[in-house]
Amino acid sequence: MTFNETFTLSNDVTIPKLGLGTWFIDDADAAEAVRQALAAGYRNIDTAQAYGNERGVGEGVRTSDVARDEIFVSTKLAAEIKSYDEAVAAIDGSLETMGLDYVDLFLIHSPQPWADYRGGDYAEGNQQAWKALEEALAAGKVRAIGVSNFEQKDVENILATATVKPHVNQLLAHIGNTPDALIDYCESQGILVEAYSPIAHGEILERAEVGEIAARLGVSVPQLCIRYVVQRGTVALPKTANPEHMRSNAEIDFEISEADMKVLSDLRFADYGENSFFPVYSGK
Repeated sequence: MTFNETFTLSNDVTIPKLGLGTWFIDDADAAEAVRQALAAGYRNIDTAQAYGNERGVGEGVRTSDVARDEIFVSTKLAAEIKSYDEAVAAIDGSLETMGLDYVDLFLIHSPQPWADYRGGDYAEGNQQAWKALEEALAAGKVRAIGVSNFEQKDVENILATATVKPHVNQLLAHIGNTPDALIDYCESQGILVEAYSPIAHGEILERAEVGEIAARLGVSVPQLCIRYVVQRGTVALPKTANPEHMRSNAEIDFEISEADMKVLSDLRFADYGENSFFPVYSGK
């Protein structure tokens, strides 16, 4: 796949279809991982306050050979931040930590704090955080704003008071767990979906039917998984610090047939092995 293939957000900002996720990459290793990704051709780098590696990601962006305006950098407001003042401070804090004048996309990481994921009602707190993001957008600190892990009701809550619609909703989406109704709803609202963990934390490598289709197409299972979410119309954010994996993850210049897409989207798979304790994987 050519790295310059993009989707266009509702505010006409373009975002590369393939990005590098940095969850679980230590801050000390993040700069080198980002430099390696950019050298390999990636132009879309995704981090978050919760990952604890914004500093390293920012350093990688600043010290790479690629011009800043050619790189799409995303980060996320910590899920625990549910007030306007905290959000304003945290947005500025991310820019300072990363050493960047602006980020390309800033998301609310989750509609609930992680300790109460899919639990209580934080509707007003999300609206307040959104207001801070809208102001950061108007001030030129960010080029696009969005949400992550938001279900339809959470998105509707933002739309109730928003002056700017979310440009993006970043979701857990992969073969075996494609939230079709939510993706369709977001598309109907002009909200682009980004798919994180498209390889399902590696657990999907064990599924025979997925391996069968990959073998028939002459590609690896990770390549099939990444191509699947891109073909579904979402941004793919596979995460790796391994330069070899970065390169092979980008080799998705093939087409999955409609029949195979249907088989893959009908699969149901939700065993995340040792990662099942994370709120987003626990099914809570």
